[in-house]
Amino acid sequence: MVRRSFTAVLEKNSTFTEAFQTEPYETAWASEARWFVRVQEMSGTGARLRATAQISPDGLFWCDEGTAALEMTGVGLSSQALREFGHWLRLRVELSGEAPKVKVTIYLALKE
Repeated sequence: MVRRSFTAVLEKNSTFTEAFQTEPYETAWASEARWFVRVQEMSGTGARLRATAQISPDGLFWCDEGTAALEMTGVGLSSQALREFGHWLRLRVELSGEAPKVKVTIYLALKE
């Protein structure tokens, strides 16, 4: 039997200068999830990106999932695996440093 999988691109070449959250994504069918955060550009003194996975029972009210946040200080690709995450996922992203600016692509890969 072939396992079902799907990859959603939640942000594509998007530029941010302050904190944001990805759009919520319904994931009830999946047993595994993996976030991929690709930083294409980062500027600002001491710029840092911190991405925290969040879960929700209904896509309206959110709490942190509990896995350690992804932290990036420059261009590159980072990922985070999740299991037992319930029905909805999103990523909460915080930027720190002086005048931070990032250009990112964020993927959510799901597998049953």
